[in-house]
Amino acid sequence: MKIFDSHTHLNSEEFLDDVPGFLKRAADLGVVKMTNIGSNTQLNADAIKLAHQYPQLYAAVGWHPEDSKNYDAAAEKLLEEQLADDRVVALGEIGLDYHWDTSPRDVQRKVFARQIAIAKEVGKPIAVHNRDAFEDTYQIIKDADISEIGGVMHSFNGDPEWLKKFLDLGMHISYSGVASFKNAHEVHDAVRATPLDVMMVETDAPYLTPEPHRGEQNEPGFTRYTVEAIAKERETTPEEIAAATFKNAEEFYKINEKD
Repeated sequence: MKIFDSHTHLNSEEFLDDVPGFLKRAADLGVVKMTNIGSNTQLNADAIKLAHQYPQLYAAVGWHPEDSKNYDAAAEKLLEEQLADDRVVALGEIGLDYHWDTSPRDVQRKVFARQIAIAKEVGKPIAVHNRDAFEDTYQIIKDADISEIGGVMHSFNGDPEWLKKFLDLGMHISYSGVASFKNAHEVHDAVRATPLDVMMVETDAPYLTPEPHRGEQNEPGFTRYTVEAIAKERETTPEEIAAATFKNAEEFYKINEKD
């Protein structure tokens, strides 16, 4: 069973001291490819650095809504340069976060829309963060029309109604450890309703640790438990979920098997 962790953060300080160790543990659990996601100058740079050091790693670069207050002309110039790197497969994570509100909401919306425009210019898909901002996130993606580049709702935590709305925009849907939480009933409903050909899996490590390790620090290898939880909800095998989501991630990120 081969698993692709489509959204993780080995570029975070929690992992940088022992990346080979975390990659080994991931491989032992079947997780053999992963995309490290950036969110600001440092994390973008570290994601690219790791992608050049380890062939099973890829990078996405972008400005997270929490960091969008620091996005300026210099940041945009550097972002455009980083997007030209051959190990960068997406622009992300970008979006809106109305839970923490560490950046003003109008700034978040402006920076989100601007980065989608850049993604369209360079022809790379977007990885979208949405927390407590469904309406505005949906409207910005709809207005931008991402049909030519594609996008993924990372760690999707909406109900089937929101699922349908984002699917209608051409978005992929990625599930994290939340899919394994016993009381995440709306997410379970969405998991069952998501077409398998647009589904991906992720850890969002070091956050959102799945059962049976909830309460511990998350790591990429734990994508396996999300795969198992999704398989249980859909009454199928982990192997089927792993194979489909692996294929989807490679196609979404335009990764060739020869890599």
